[in-house]
Amino acid sequence: MLKAGFISLGCAKNLVDTEVMLGLLAANHITITENPEEADILIINTCSFIESAKEESISTILQMAEYKKQGKCRCLIVAGCLGQRYQQDLLDELPEVDAIVGTGAWHRIIEAINTTIIDKNRALLIDETNTLYNENMPRINTTPFYSAYVKIAEGCSNCCSYCVIPKVRGKFRSRTTESIVAEVKNLVASGVKEINLIAQDTTSYGRDLYGKPQLIELLKELVKIDDLMWVRLLYCYPKYFSNELIELIATEPKICKYIDLPLQHAHDDILKAMLRQDGRSDIEKLLARLRSNIPGITIRTSFIVGFPGETDEHFENLRQFVMDQRFERVGVFTYSQEEDTIANNLPNQISEEVKQERYHNLMSLQCQISEELNQELEGTVLDILIEQGSTEEDNIVSGRSYREAPDVDGHIFVENAIDCKPGDVVKAKIVQGFTYDVVAVKLAD
Repeated sequence: MLKAGFISLGCAKNLVDTEVMLGLLAANHITITENPEEADILIINTCSFIESAKEESISTILQMAEYKKQGKCRCLIVAGCLGQRYQQDLLDELPEVDAIVGTGAWHRIIEAINTTIIDKNRALLIDETNTLYNENMPRINTTPFYSAYVKIAEGCSNCCSYCVIPKVRGKFRSRTTESIVAEVKNLVASGVKEINLIAQDTTSYGRDLYGKPQLIELLKELVKIDDLMWVRLLYCYPKYFSNELIELIATEPKICKYIDLPLQHAHDDILKAMLRQDGRSDIEKLLARLRSNIPGITIRTSFIVGFPGETDEHFENLRQFVMDQRFERVGVFTYSQEEDTIANNLPNQISEEVKQERYHNLMSLQCQISEELNQELEGTVLDILIEQGSTEEDNIVSGRSYREAPDVDGHIFVENAIDCKPGDVVKAKIVQGFTYDVVAVKLAD
């Protein structure tokens, strides 16, 4: 019986592809192993969104290639975005790689294995990027049993000037509402309490299938599912964030009062150069509507610093915007000059030194804001989903509330909860706030 080892890099959207490929392997009687030394097949699901992601992908490929010399590995497969984007280059420059499986060909992973191991040939499987997984496909959930990601659409049609995703993932393509609801029901039946909806542009869900955004209709169906505790919205593009959607989030208890809203910048000159569809005024109005209509809302956003043409004035404008808005969560990225993008050829590229200076400047500001906001939480009572149980040395467990998304946000450390185990939900009072994490005390049952 063949054994396969799998490494998934990049975002949660890539992780879902990994989980479906794992399901296909298991359905074809291939054992999954976490030890690469035992693996006959090693598969790396790669990312190529920015330069650092490409470097991590290449480094991981080379590390895994060593197991063809030292371990049992007979087949090294590169899947995902890097393979889609640099397919021939990888085959030409990395003879250790036996197969490339593009972003539209993940469902052909067994074919790639058969071609390399049985037929002894290298495989290049690059399909049109139009494949969508559905609720009937096998999938092995690699996240904790109480939480799962559900990809409601694939690809992107926004074509921001800095982004390669439309080229490697194709145009925006929604799954049917029926397929998503069926998958979520299956996940909840298996014990999942938290569903994290993801897409490259979640608020555009349904436009291609139904002629208009259908996220509201999808959410209304999902919240009917018994035993589902939380539905969380990630990767929300501002343009289609309607008043009706805001009202639904505000009034439906199962929808987390948490919005992941990547804004990328705040100055109109830079937003225009990025080919973003919202200007500063639109963004400010949306943020005001969100905060005034959804009490207790947590907003996560991300910004790019060092975009071509970003002056000191542009950056100071962004910095002031962050000071004024006081976001609960902020991710900052330095601009990565990517080939095959419009921004790659823009004049006035910014030096790495300036990019790093602006990155640390903005992150330092946000750390201060985050600590202040977490301290303002002291005395608040929240429902905590426990993720890590206590050890023999202490009686502290850790978890998340609706305010923390998995993988990207901080933790809540809960005292006096020694009997709690992962998947439990407890009420706890926040007693101390820090930059990223907070400390709470479990309330008596």
